[in-house]
Amino acid sequence: MPKKILVVGSTNTDMVIKTMHLPRPGETVLGGVFLMNAGGKGANQAVAAARLGASVTFVCKTGNDIFGQQSKQLFADEGIDTTYVFTDAEHPSGVALITVDAQAENCIVVASGANAYLLPSDLANAADAIDQSDIVLMQLETPIETIEYVAKTAREKGKTVILNPAPAQPLSKSLLKNVTILTPNETEASIISGVTVTDVASACEAAHAIYKMGVPIVIITLGSKGALIYVGNLSGCFKAEVPAEKVEAIDTTAAGDVFNGALAVALSENIEITDAVRFACKAASISVTRIGAQASAPYRKELN
Repeated sequence: MPKKILVVGSTNTDMVIKTMHLPRPGETVLGGVFLMNAGGKGANQAVAAARLGASVTFVCKTGNDIFGQQSKQLFADEGIDTTYVFTDAEHPSGVALITVDAQAENCIVVASGANAYLLPSDLANAADAIDQSDIVLMQLETPIETIEYVAKTAREKGKTVILNPAPAQPLSKSLLKNVTILTPNETEASIISGVTVTDVASACEAAHAIYKMGVPIVIITLGSKGALIYVGNLSGCFKAEVPAEKVEAIDTTAAGDVFNGALAVALSENIEITDAVRFACKAASISVTRIGAQASAPYRKELN
């Protein structure tokens, strides 16, 4: 029987403009196409996991506004347990302004709103959600003290803790020692490890440095080159490279989120780590062929 996945994280409304090139400072670019989509790294990962067939509970905080109400309804429509979607009466729901160019590159500015007030006390009120989960998936768009609280609580209860360390920032060893699997991209791995990642060899060096900080499994996503898996133990390490599917990318906005949601699903089904990463890479490759964040997440039948 598949294990239960708990996602703790952010939810935003994404306001997206697709244009020929990203504007330079002071430049106005005309002729864009406007879209408004549900987003936020936590929500993206929760939706990705739910669409791939997992039993998902999502803990987040929205404002008491139309964006928050719409988000909660969308989660319910995806089959996600919304028991612990908290409402903040004082702060608005999070929003993100996203520009996507003709080469599918993007730049994003986020106003966190209520996401910044998802506190350890909220998670204490969601203790049942942690107790009933098998895998806990988090990112870094909510307060770091909340992430540290959940990671420590979940590991003490024997849960698998997956941390996607995005947006990039340095992480404490006290947090890392409570993480089972860390899934940085090249930039994030460089910041956390102190090793500049430019290729597979340097990615492996960075993964080893992160392992020495206390993380037993490090999966570094390498964009169009796929992913590197590093599993350390007392006798050495296991390394594997998983190539990405070759596709024509249109929008890479939520590729990392889809990867993480899919990884959690595969692991919840007891799929071996290399095949789990291969499954996640395939899901991410489908997502980049579509515009939008949650809207780009594939359904299980598309991977089969």
